Amino acid sequence: LNWKTVGRNSTTITGFILLGFSDIPSLQHLFFSVFLVTYIVTLAGNLLIIVLTLADPALHTPMYFFLRNLSFLEMCYTSVNVPKMLGNLLSGDKAISFTGCAMQTYFSFFLGGSECFFMASMAYDRYVAICKPLHYPVVMNRKVSIGLAVGSWLSGLLMSFGLTSMVFTLPFCRSHEINHFFCDIPPLLKKVCGDTSRNEMAVFMVAMSFDTFPFMLILMSYVCIISTILRMPSREGRRKSFSTCSSHLIVVTLFYGSACIMYLKPNSSYSPNTDKFLSLSYTVITPMLNPIIYSLRNKEVKGAFWRMVRRMIITFAEICYMAYVALNISQLCHIYIHKHIPIKQYSVQCHRSNDVQWPNFKRCLGASVHR
Repeated sequence: LNWKTVGRNSTTITGFILLGFSDIPSLQHLFFSVFLVTYIVTLAGNLLIIVLTLADPALHTPMYFFLRNLSFLEMCYTSVNVPKMLGNLLSGDKAISFTGCAMQTYFSFFLGGSECFFMASMAYDRYVAICKPLHYPVVMNRKVSIGLAVGSWLSGLLMSFGLTSMVFTLPFCRSHEINHFFCDIPPLLKKVCGDTSRNEMAVFMVAMSFDTFPFMLILMSYVCIISTILRMPSREGRRKSFSTCSSHLIVVTLFYGSACIMYLKPNSSYSPNTDKFLSLSYTVITPMLNPIIYSLRNKEVKGAFWRMVRRMIITFAEICYMAYVALNISQLCHIYIHKHIPIKQYSVQCHRSNDVQWPNFKRCLGASVHR
C-alpha cells in the first residue's frame, strides 16, 4: 500500500512510484540495453583507473590519489540509481518504499556533494603543481592529501544529511507518482502538502552554500593556473602544463554545468522531461566519461595501462612456456621409463625401501633407471 491514514482527514505516503521513462513504452527495452552497457562501461573504466593508480609506482602521487578516490566515488554514485532504474525498465515494477526513496536521495547527494569537494581538491593540487612547483612536495604531502580526501567525504556527508532531513520530514499528501527515474529533491517537493516556497528556498540555500564554495575554489585555482601558464616563456612548457589540467577542467565543466542548470534554475521553469535528461548527464553519462577523458588525455595513465598490458602478456607467456616445458618433460620421462624398465620392477623396489620422501624416492627411481 502506498497510502496510510493518519487521522480523520489526512494521509501520508509510505511509498512512491518512479515513472521514469514509462511515457515512452515502446523504447523500454532499448533504454534498458543502453543503460546496462553504460553501467558496465562505467564500472569497468573506473575500476581500471583504480587498479592502474594502485599498481603503477609512477602514479603514486597526490593527483592520482584524488583520481582514485574520484573513480571509487563514481562507481558508488552510478550504483545508487542505475540498478534500480534497470530493474524498473526490465520488470515494470516501479514502486519504491518511503525508506528506500530517502536512502536513494541521501546517497545521491552524499556522493554528489563529495564529488564537488574532490574536484576542488584536485584543482588545488593542480594549482600547487603549476603555480608553486618547487613547494609541491612539501605542500601536497601525504598528510595533506589524506586530510583533503577525508574532508571531501565528510562535507558530502553533512550536506546530504541536512538536505535529506529537510525534505523527508515534510508531510507528503499529494500523488505518490514521481515523474523521474530516481528520488530527486525537485520532484519530491512537488508532492509536499501546502506552500513549499520556504522549503525550496531552504534547499536552494543549503545547496548553494555547499556547491558554490568548492566551485569558487575551482574557479580561483584555474584563474591562477591559466595566468601562470600564459606567462611561461616556453611554448612546450605551456602545452605540457595545460595538458596536465585539461582533463580535470573538462570533467568539472560537464559535472557542474548540468548540476547547476538542474538545481539553480528558477522554479517556474521546472520541466520533468528536461530534468530527467539533465539528471542523466551527471548521474549516468559523466561517471562513464570520466575514466575515458582521464585515460585518453593523460600520457601517464596511458603509459601505465600499456605497461600493465605488457606485464600481463609476459606473465601469461611465461606460464604457457612453463606448462609446455613441464608437459614435455613429463612425456619424455613416461616414454623413457616405459622403454627401459618394467613399471613393476622399479615401483616394487622403491616401495620396499625406506625412502618414502619424494627426494629419496626420486634417487631410488633414478638408480633403478640407470640399472
